[in-house]
Amino acid sequence: MAKRKPRNKHRSLRAVTVDNPFYSRAHAGTAGNPKKIDAVINIRQSAVIMLASRGRLDPAQLAAANKFGALWETMGGKGAPAIDYGREPVDGGRRTDPIKERQMIAADELRRARRRLDDADRYQLVCRICGEGYALHELGRSRRGKLAAANELRECLDKLADMWGFATRRL
Repeated sequence: MAKRKPRNKHRSLRAVTVDNPFYSRAHAGTAGNPKKIDAVINIRQSAVIMLASRGRLDPAQLAAANKFGALWETMGGKGAPAIDYGREPVDGGRRTDPIKERQMIAADELRRARRRLDDADRYQLVCRICGEGYALHELGRSRRGKLAAANELRECLDKLADMWGFATRRL
């Protein structure tokens, strides 16, 4: 009996070229300051990364998904924390406002996104995948259901990309 080939545990890793987070316009053109750098990503980290790595999302859809995820994180995922009125202010300190201005701006943008998607189920799908990081198979759907969810996600991201000015093609 022939030996079975061991499974490659690193096949979920892929080399990509990304923007350099340390790039400085002040030193543009120098060898030590490239605009793009090589990086390794885990394509199974989220459904958005997996779809983008397979070429199923265009750059505008990916930008919309990333913006939605950033807004979701700014809001604290499920919403703002509650005020703890039982906590005593120390050293004459003031009570801090539990909702910051950037959280209110993020909430307004998420409200606009919900209205743009026109459907609570579509918004829920985008929240689950782009905000909470669910994979398509975690939504409890069959193979056909996963493909339908991916198609619906792409349509939703097209609408959001158009709303936020990322769209590269007309709907």
